[in-house]
Amino acid sequence: MYKFFVEDNQIVENKIKIIGNDWKHISNVLRMKIGEEILVTNKKTSETYKCSIKNINKDEVECVIIEEKIESTELSVKVDLYQGIPKSDKMEAIIQKSVELGVNTIFSVNMKNCIAKIKDENKKQERWQKISESAAKQSKRNIIPSIEKSVNIDFICNNIKNYDLVIIAYENEENITIKDILKENKIEKIAIVVGPEGGLTEKEVDKLINSGAKVATLGKRILRTETAPITMLSMIMYEYDL
Repeated sequence: MYKFFVEDNQIVENKIKIIGNDWKHISNVLRMKIGEEILVTNKKTSETYKCSIKNINKDEVECVIIEEKIESTELSVKVDLYQGIPKSDKMEAIIQKSVELGVNTIFSVNMKNCIAKIKDENKKQERWQKISESAAKQSKRNIIPSIEKSVNIDFICNNIKNYDLVIIAYENEENITIKDILKENKIEKIAIVVGPEGGLTEKEVDKLINSGAKVATLGKRILRTETAPITMLSMIMYEYDL
């Protein structure tokens, strides 16, 4: 069943109007018919409804709600990702897979060992947000995770107080695992920090630890920067939701 997101004002009583690109997708790409069922989520409230298509007009799709407040697909904890900026198009894959696995917000982070630089950040952020929305629809999320503009290590340090836990994936840590850390803490909101291809520097790690973050190993093998966040999110999902 296909999934779409709408603004709060597109829902009136038991009817929902779908417009814009989603209207084009339903009518011209998917070629859906009257009577077919879809899922629609209110962006403001994150409430999801099962709907039946009533009419397909020249600029909108009219739907009728047939089942209210479908069970949420969100993780029981909120997880934000702070990702060291990777080379080439790896960030797109990181966003797509992280959204599928339940991430809440993604920040790209300028770190000492980042080789890549973000050019035309507004345009890049817009593209990344579209990837997030597409992945949210595909995985039937109740939210579209926000892709924020790039930040630095100081930004993370200043925001650690807003999380119950901040975990750094660090290749030099050999003993403490994510599982160990999760079992020691009562958690509702987590941040995970992943370095770029060259990893975090010792100075960056020390700065984060001194601000309250914890380091963890992801195992005996060294993972690529695009693999690490997927691994961490999978571990968190397994610990809390499976």
